[in-house]
Amino acid sequence: YHEGGHAIVALNVPAADPVHKATIIPRGRALGLVMQLPERDQLSMSLEQMTSRLAIMMGGRIAEEIIFGKEKVTSGASSDIDQATKLARAMVMRWGLSNLGPIAYGDNQEEVFLGHAVSRQQSMSESTAQKVDAEIRRIIEEAYAEAQRILTEKLDDLHSLANGLLEYETLSGEEILAVLRGEKIVRDEPEDMATPDGPTSSVPDSGEGAGSGDRGRDRGLGGLEPEPQPGG
Repeated sequence: YHEGGHAIVALNVPAADPVHKATIIPRGRALGLVMQLPERDQLSMSLEQMTSRLAIMMGGRIAEEIIFGKEKVTSGASSDIDQATKLARAMVMRWGLSNLGPIAYGDNQEEVFLGHAVSRQQSMSESTAQKVDAEIRRIIEEAYAEAQRILTEKLDDLHSLANGLLEYETLSGEEILAVLRGEKIVRDEPEDMATPDGPTSSVPDSGEGAGSGDRGRDRGLGGLEPEPQPGG
């Protein structure tokens, strides 16, 4: 349901890269992932793309809440929350995309010379810092509410996709759309698996099972970088 939540939101926000794949097979520290791939090279993001991306990041957590209740929500969204916070902070402090206007607010930084702190730059007042924090919270809460609206309206799709992931474990973008249309997924049987007497390979299988012993605690949202850089 967590990965299904990401995918359903990604399919219903105004501006998002196409969903390439969703999987519930653990990879490294991720218990599963939804991968999105851009259709063309991007050097910057629009405000619409940023807010859509934030809603997608919230989709996994919201799906858990809707299906299992707030008392059963897991720590699986920690990576999503971290990335969303970084993106919202950049929107407010670097890109001027908040109610605070087109102003850059630098972090408090220490200048270091020969390993010793010789001065401290106070880039904004305490009252301004509180306003920045409030804007970051507002942006994330709006994304949270949007993901909740989408998943509440598309609850049947969420159930269908979650069941599809349980059955197939990994679905391509086209297969996700087929599942949502109620179609049965048909996959070609590997040639060496067609008959019991078929040829076997001496090459070790390096497929989905590889690395499954290194299971981490955090789920991952593929294709979502923590801090997109508009200019590079």
